[in-house]
Amino acid sequence: MNPSSLTKYRPFPPVSLPDRTWPDKTLDHAPEWCSVDLRDGNQALPQPMSIDEKLEFFDLLVRVGFKQIEVGFPSAADTEFNFLRRLIDEGRIPDDVTIQVLVQTREHLIRRSFEAIKGAKRAIVHIYNSTSTLQRRVTFGDASRESIRDLAVEGARLVKELVPTVPETEVVLQYSPESFSDTELDFALECCHGVMDVWQPTPENRIILNLPATVEWATPNVHADQIEWMCRNLKNRESAIISLHTHNDRGTGVAATELALMAGADRVEGTLFGNGERTGNLDIVTVALNLNSHGIATGLDFSDLQSIRAVYERITRLNVPERQPYAGELVFTAFSGSHQDAIKKGFDRREREVKENPDTFWGVPYLTIDPQDIGRSYEAIIRINSQSGKGGVAYILDREHGFDLPKTMHPQVGKRVYDLADEQGRELTSEEIGDVFFNEFSNLSSPLDVVGYELIHQKDDRGAVKCEAYIELDGENKRVEGFGNGPINSFVHALENAGLKDFKVSDYRSHAVRGGSDSSAAAYVQLQHDDGRILWGAGIDPSIEMAGLKALVTAWNLLREPN
Repeated sequence: MNPSSLTKYRPFPPVSLPDRTWPDKTLDHAPEWCSVDLRDGNQALPQPMSIDEKLEFFDLLVRVGFKQIEVGFPSAADTEFNFLRRLIDEGRIPDDVTIQVLVQTREHLIRRSFEAIKGAKRAIVHIYNSTSTLQRRVTFGDASRESIRDLAVEGARLVKELVPTVPETEVVLQYSPESFSDTELDFALECCHGVMDVWQPTPENRIILNLPATVEWATPNVHADQIEWMCRNLKNRESAIISLHTHNDRGTGVAATELALMAGADRVEGTLFGNGERTGNLDIVTVALNLNSHGIATGLDFSDLQSIRAVYERITRLNVPERQPYAGELVFTAFSGSHQDAIKKGFDRREREVKENPDTFWGVPYLTIDPQDIGRSYEAIIRINSQSGKGGVAYILDREHGFDLPKTMHPQVGKRVYDLADEQGRELTSEEIGDVFFNEFSNLSSPLDVVGYELIHQKDDRGAVKCEAYIELDGENKRVEGFGNGPINSFVHALENAGLKDFKVSDYRSHAVRGGSDSSAAAYVQLQHDDGRILWGAGIDPSIEMAGLKALVTAWNLLREPN
């Protein structure tokens, strides 16, 4: 922004609350949740949902676990009205789910809303009117505070008058001083008290007072101060449910909600993945999973977040951003080499710890939750490009292909993979990484190959074994033999007898291939050349002995390659 433009803006005034208590609070339980996807979310779509799409989305919200769902603005359009009637007439609303309808504090709209909810078991009638100084001045032509308050009071009075017309429906009143975030606190309180005086709520039949940050004007701490001030000054606080409805204009809707819950709010309205006007509503998925990450049950089930996202994207025709918390395609990936290494170590350590104590708390670097708990797979966590580290390649080979490379082999394989990624100028797939390992570091048979091999156990006190092997070197077949205390040692002696030993064996590892055939074995042999070079080779074979020999031959062949 051009500095000269800054003169048109001013800081948002803080709340005078020097003895605020919310900074010392912690979240230890979940709020009541209300989805507004079918109303606030739907009205913000370039192509609003059809009735059939709204029915499918409603069913999705029920499966997730929402017990309060704002189904629309039935007095505003026939589509909205007909959708609600189908929900009621076709018995689609579970007994433990309460529908919510939004309506302005205007008589004909409120009456039409009561026609829409007739027959529902329980319904929240959500009335609202704009109360902010900006709305009063601009939208309503310098309307007085008294006239705005009277709109709220008259709306509540009409709702109370109409309750007997739907005797089969339990009606809960919800009132929103719209644009609460930019309303003088004393006036917001005055409007809420006026509505309460009419409705006469009790602790057993509470009113919902929704205090919406319709526009996010200030930092989250100011919003929390506003909520704590209202909670402190509201009469008969025990007879009211304080509800939040944050937007994301400043990009801090989640933070504002979490701090406002610490400040005393009881209920949260929002949408899946934050769909809504401008920059969106609160993302309920993020807030709920944030609570889950601290061990707090929420009543919402996002254990298969990918399928929820798929339905959402198909019906709304919106895409969940790749970096969206929890749900984004890339949020459980790590391209940085140091991150990849830390994640791999974290998973390996956790696997050991959980075997000893199944109740071990989650603790893997860079991952606030276990991706598996929301239906994500470990295989997608680490991706490889030219910026990745050696630990990432080892992780992919281990988790995707079942090969647990020795740590000192990681740089050797990793460098080739990253060089290839750099050459291609893109991320490599798990399959491509596996191909590099199989084609360039395991079972290499040129220039040296073992064509035949026999191990003969000697009957003497030394317990030595004799190796008779047929090798092919640069297209020429040879028979070699040697003695040793095992397959690797005796074959090394055979190479020495043939004048082919210019190295020493410095390390050897083997394991069964994880996730592969029970008869598959992998071996890794490290050779140190006489000139000081050290290289690993891998061998894969149903026989652990042959796997070891193939690993040795692979390392021998790699030592012949140009530096």
